[in-house]
Amino acid sequence: MRKDFLKGVSDGLPIGLGYFSVAFGFGIMAVGANISAFFAWLISASNMTSAGQAAGVEVIAAGGTLIEMALTQLVINLRYSLMAFSLTQKLDKSFTTPKRLLVSCCITDEVYAMAVSRKGKISPSYMAGLFFLPFVGWTGGTLAGAFASQLLPEALSDVMGILLYGMFIAIFIPVAKKSRPVLIAVLVAAAISILFRYVLTFVGTGFAIILSAVIASALCGALFPVKEDEEQ
Repeated sequence: MRKDFLKGVSDGLPIGLGYFSVAFGFGIMAVGANISAFFAWLISASNMTSAGQAAGVEVIAAGGTLIEMALTQLVINLRYSLMAFSLTQKLDKSFTTPKRLLVSCCITDEVYAMAVSRKGKISPSYMAGLFFLPFVGWTGGTLAGAFASQLLPEALSDVMGILLYGMFIAIFIPVAKKSRPVLIAVLVAAAISILFRYVLTFVGTGFAIILSAVIASALCGALFPVKEDEEQ
């Protein structure tokens, strides 16, 4: 049990270090939206979804409704449900229902990738260790960024606030360079988002995010359907 936990901690170390720097930017963003350091930390501790948290802060800052918030989080974070279904095939028999529920709250893109690539079955101790440092890095980075934003010069604080967006760019550019459908989906979503921002300004921030994602995905799904042999 201890060996599995320590192995998980070792595997989670690089994820935790990366999360700290990205969450630092989120902390600055949250404080910039008039969210207190404590509530910024609470958001990170209870969510751990960079895209979802960034979109959520924008909805809060814009005075969006709870329905906007709920639908925005559903669209952005739906992939975690698919990851959770996939990961259940790797869990060993010692996982009880409460432990499975806890693991479902620990899934992020990087944690999932590390867990699913591990050979053999996964124990609860390994998952606890794997999630430990990413959690510490994400929440600690958020708190550090929130406090630093009150001490740093405004110009530097503004620059640090784009860290989260830099991570998003770093995620999709490599994939977009290899996949034409992904590139078109990104460009379409960006164009629709700009349309909502400067023309259709009566649409709330949350609904603008939802519609941009859904329309771009549906359009590329229709233009570039996945063939049956590619799925296999």
